[in-house]
Amino acid sequence: MADFALPDLPAMVYHPCYSELALPERHRYPIDKYRQLFQRLLQLRIPAQHFTTPAAITPDELCAVHCRRYIQSLSDGSIDSRAMRRIGFPWSAQLYQRSLYSVGGTVLTAQLALQHGIALHLSGGYHHAFYAEGSGFCLFNDLVVAAKTMLQQGVDKILLIDLDVHQGDGSALLLADEPRIISCSLHCEKNFPYRKQRSDWDIGLAKNCHDAEYLQAVEQSLSTLLLWHKPDLVLYDAGVDIHRDDELGLLDISTTALYQRDLLVLQHCASQNTPVAAVIGGGYQRNIAALVQLHMQLFKAAFSLCGSHFAGKIET
Repeated sequence: MADFALPDLPAMVYHPCYSELALPERHRYPIDKYRQLFQRLLQLRIPAQHFTTPAAITPDELCAVHCRRYIQSLSDGSIDSRAMRRIGFPWSAQLYQRSLYSVGGTVLTAQLALQHGIALHLSGGYHHAFYAEGSGFCLFNDLVVAAKTMLQQGVDKILLIDLDVHQGDGSALLLADEPRIISCSLHCEKNFPYRKQRSDWDIGLAKNCHDAEYLQAVEQSLSTLLLWHKPDLVLYDAGVDIHRDDELGLLDISTTALYQRDLLVLQHCASQNTPVAAVIGGGYQRNIAALVQLHMQLFKAAFSLCGSHFAGKIET
């Protein structure tokens, strides 16, 4: 593809509804992290024009990836209670609408990455959603919907790099018969989901994996996959649940290594002149402020790559 010059700041995508979801008290899902992440970025005095508000994906567009009957059951609340327990949320119209906007946000992030070289979504990474069922806090698979939408819009080959601590099992199965989208997952092997699917590239890491081993696996995977496949677009799930303080993670990765990982991904893509669209992915801590600081490492890495002075305002 033609050379592109990185912008002074990456495009960023956010919708206020990402944190507008009523959940039971002490629910494990950190729903307020999206709002607090957005506020933390605003505190850096980033100009408002760098944030774009997405439209909701339509049910018809979702049907390119998901079962229409499943979509309808989430829309009208007729979904079986056992299916909602597998997802991990109580059903609500608010949950359904939030999911539509989040999927639309990842699609928009991919489109903006093609225009500007790099774009970041303050949500996304719902990689446990399958064709006709959800799982692990995921209703719809935004990564696969975005990838297939980009194929429809003329992109020839896409690499999905999933570095969340949990294997992207939904993505792997949904993409099993799509050779134009390469699925890659580096995850903790002895962690959810207990039944793994087969990605195009899987690395299962041992519990308590440390910084050096982890970064080596990321580096080798990036070098190999970008060389082999020469994608026209990278979708990057930058989950922070690899961190040593994560309540669901089981790895021993420091904040410094988390930043180095994100910078490695973005630098490799830039060196190959490949646009990259990143989503923030998973992260599970009761301390939302500490969790947001981990998600901020992706933005620090992107700002650093773009040569922005905002990078220096974010602690590692």
